[in-house]
Amino acid sequence: MRNLAILVFQTLDGVMQAPSVPEEDFSGGFSHGGWAKDYWGEVMEQVGREAMAEPYDLLLGRNTYNLFATSFSNAKPGNPTADKLNQAKKYVVTSGNDDLTWNNSFKLKGADAVVEITKIKKMNGPLLQVHGSWQLVQSLLKHNLVDELRLWTFPVVVGEGKRLFESGEISSKYKLINFAKCPSGAFMHFYKSLDGRVI
Repeated sequence: MRNLAILVFQTLDGVMQAPSVPEEDFSGGFSHGGWAKDYWGEVMEQVGREAMAEPYDLLLGRNTYNLFATSFSNAKPGNPTADKLNQAKKYVVTSGNDDLTWNNSFKLKGADAVVEITKIKKMNGPLLQVHGSWQLVQSLLKHNLVDELRLWTFPVVVGEGKRLFESGEISSKYKLINFAKCPSGAFMHFYKSLDGRVI
């Protein structure tokens, strides 16, 4: 059995939509994309140290997979972040029929994703990490499949957009297991579920 951790960049008001670049996600008429750009470099250094130094596999929604694949699949060897991402197994929840061209990618059909993810969690292997992937995260929370929350909160308020905790999540308790801050004011909290359920 292995654990599943979600890695989320969020604003002070809980929005996780399109942190990196404006064109990342316009859905719902969202016009505040790229809200993390002023803090991106130092936060990503922290993410590399604290969350991505150990071996991991990835579980991604299709949009996040496309964003990552575009950025890293053709990176030249020698970039530590790209090398680890390229080597990791990538399980992708998608309803599309097109092929996944990034190496070590495996398709999970949307209708059966919860069953398949449960099976994957029962396999031997490294930590499963979910990056972004808002719709997938909502499903994982709903079905009690998240073991750890790894949250980076930025000193920004945008007022609208997709939030980590939208509605209908299952109540639970957590233990803070890691905390750090960045000089710019962004801060990191890691929480471990105490009973296998997530709020």
